[in-house]
Amino acid sequence: MAQVKITVRPNGPLRVEAPEGSVELVDANGTPYDLTGKTAFSLCRCGGSVNKPFCDGTHSKIGFQGAELAVKKADSGGQPIK
Repeated sequence: MAQVKITVRPNGPLRVEAPEGSVELVDANGTPYDLTGKTAFSLCRCGGSVNKPFCDGTHSKIGFQGAELAVKKADSGGQPIK
């Protein structure tokens, strides 16, 4: 079993679960984020979080639809997905 588990939450963030110290998260300049004591965290996919790259729940307020759902809706002509 892998040490790191990343779950794509429907219309929500990427949930990362891993033993402390086994994941390094860095910004565009290579500066690491402090993940001390964290064995799980969520990464924003909607772009609306004020705490990027971490999720703050904004996706639920702005009606974010993950790409997988948006593609299904487009393929169905905008009809509700069953």
